[in-house]
Amino acid sequence: MARVLVVEADGGSRGNPGPAGYGALVRDGVEGRVLAERAGYLGVSTNNVAEYTGLLEGLRAAAAIDPGADVQVRMDSKLVVEQMSGRWQVKHEALRAIARQAAALLPADRVTYTWVPRAENAAADRLANEAMDTGSTIARDFPAVAGGAEDDEAGAAPGRDTHVRPSGSIARYDGAEALTVVLVRHGQTPLTVAGGYSGGGVPGPSLTTHGRTQAARAADAVHRVGKDLWPDLPRATEVVASPMVRTQETAAAIGRRLGVPVRTDARFRECEFGEWESLTAVEIEQRWPGELARWHADGGTPAPGGESYADVGARVRAGLEDLLAGGAGRTVVVVGHAIVVRTAVGQAAGAPASRWYRLRVPPCSLSIVRLWPDGAAEVTTSGFPTGD
Repeated sequence: MARVLVVEADGGSRGNPGPAGYGALVRDGVEGRVLAERAGYLGVSTNNVAEYTGLLEGLRAAAAIDPGADVQVRMDSKLVVEQMSGRWQVKHEALRAIARQAAALLPADRVTYTWVPRAENAAADRLANEAMDTGSTIARDFPAVAGGAEDDEAGAAPGRDTHVRPSGSIARYDGAEALTVVLVRHGQTPLTVAGGYSGGGVPGPSLTTHGRTQAARAADAVHRVGKDLWPDLPRATEVVASPMVRTQETAAAIGRRLGVPVRTDARFRECEFGEWESLTAVEIEQRWPGELARWHADGGTPAPGGESYADVGARVRAGLEDLLAGGAGRTVVVVGHAIVVRTAVGQAAGAPASRWYRLRVPPCSLSIVRLWPDGAAEVTTSGFPTGD
């Protein structure tokens, strides 16, 4: 029996014609797991050209995975589905050219086309928007997991003794396994650029265009953890995010790259700044002379109407303890904020809350801590950059 692959494709134009991009992904038809993603910026073009290009690139990716597969194409474009199914004529020459290329990739009797509501094509739509936002081309291929040819990549490398302590890591002689937590700060927002204090009491702001590019680079870096980055660590299999818009957007990029869903945990939201919300350090100093410095250095003093470092640390610690209770020997990605990351790393290092502010956490940087059930902890890295 032939393998079944599902292609989800979409495209869009902001203006029609206007800045355009396409997005496509290939899923395993049985497991539903994402096997490949393709997206790209087309410059100025139309919705229909973008949609057809998404189809073309999705079919190319499917043919590269398995040229003998049965392919089910799902799109929310009635035009493309009806024309490629042969029920409507393709009248536009530019579309005919792309349609011919798409039809030539796989035998016609191996490809079926189904229209789906827009809500069911959201993953391809997100990829198209990511390409338009970043002006880039995206090509991501995901390794097999349980039951696939690359099972060894999901855990230990072949023949490796997992009880051997990697050079420089915490000394453990009992073979106990740890929970690995990859902490990712969100990408750039308008308040990041302005230097404003953007807290957990309000949902926004969203990522900038550059912030979306940073999120894609961070996603690639997270995907490399357990491979060429920290190869002794387990590969990431879960993504948890703060409920803020900027962290959800960053986590979505990481989830797509790993092929896993994103779960939300409000305990990883940013510090609530109260009356300081959206203000810069200069503005805070003008209105509350000396209070911002004391808030940072004391660790236990809350912002007016908000939280202290210690307050944030308590809820972050509770969130991490729940993750640890879910089992060691795995890697979980937590997408959060600068202060959230500082509190997690500071506590893993055994530092008091008055010292946590000294950690530098750039946008979309990676910080990794390892936690053992007996309370031991390791800081594997802090503020590892994934791009500018």
